[in-house]
Amino acid sequence: MSRVYNFSAGPAVLPEPVLKKAAGELLEYRDTGMSVMEMSHRSKAYDDIIQTTEYLLRDLMKIPDNYKVLFLQGGASSQFAMVPMNLMKKSRKADIVNTGTWTKRAIDEIKRYGNCNIIASSEDRNFSYIPKLDSGTFSPDADYFHICTNNTIEGTRYTTYPETGSVPLVADMSSNILSEVVDVSRFGIIFAGAQKNIGPAGLTIVIIREDLIGHAMDITPTMFNYKTHADNKSLYNTPPTYGIYMAKLVFEWLKDLGGVPGMQKINEEKAKVLYDFLDTSSMFKSPIAREDRSLMNIPFTASTKELEARFLAEAATNGFVQLEGHRSVGGMRASIYNAMPIEGVKKLVEFMKKFETANK
Repeated sequence: MSRVYNFSAGPAVLPEPVLKKAAGELLEYRDTGMSVMEMSHRSKAYDDIIQTTEYLLRDLMKIPDNYKVLFLQGGASSQFAMVPMNLMKKSRKADIVNTGTWTKRAIDEIKRYGNCNIIASSEDRNFSYIPKLDSGTFSPDADYFHICTNNTIEGTRYTTYPETGSVPLVADMSSNILSEVVDVSRFGIIFAGAQKNIGPAGLTIVIIREDLIGHAMDITPTMFNYKTHADNKSLYNTPPTYGIYMAKLVFEWLKDLGGVPGMQKINEEKAKVLYDFLDTSSMFKSPIAREDRSLMNIPFTASTKELEARFLAEAATNGFVQLEGHRSVGGMRASIYNAMPIEGVKKLVEFMKKFETANK
């Protein structure tokens, strides 16, 4: 069977060149006589892998020297607790903008450790837009300000970021990290689960400004203290070694494409192909406010539930898989992360046009 076009929201499609290179090195990595999966994380060979991975990420994102890069486990969801445990050191207060499922989960965790001030919310319209913010409502004494830069389930994204002054801006970038250029210095912490744009599930990347390290609450478990991992260069315990290796291969692939600026241009082109069709279709529609549409996750609906079910079944038969919308919102969703080739998006649109014509 040939490879399908995988539009899964995560774990997501990986670049074919990366998979082929990993396959070629699976049994024996270079001249080590073993697989990376068998390799001690304390070995010289693995030290080269993890250091190269960090170097590549720093280069791709232009990460300033006063930021640490941490390779952790626990998924991005663990960060909903790690952030307040490490940052709620003064007012025990955090500001947050509620834009969907993942900020709602962050809110639940923040409330365990302090006060959570919901600055704005788009829940009134099913999270179909990014709310406009009034800086006058921000808490000047907040320990941090939390946003989710791209909402995987709802299909929205920030195009500008809030100005929070001396309050550290914390960004969950799980589903759009490395998809477009960002100024890392605007943020106190950026965190992301790997399984969208970085590699297979199991690795979590945290980019944290150094002055935010070393202030954890007394109740913070050792493994949830950023200082533990910063002091030990992500090697306090066994890190997700193979996930880090795969991230290295993805970063190399991305660098060869022209880095993040080159990737952003491709992503904007991919998204335009699909949005242009949705905006002219008589059957399929995007429910998301135009100015807030995600480049990575594109939800859409058909004119009836019956047509949606038929479309999903026929799409899978034709090699377009994982197009079901999240169970909480229904409909359909095409996740077109970095590794999704533009050819896949164009072929999906061709199929959608044929389906529309056949089902008028």
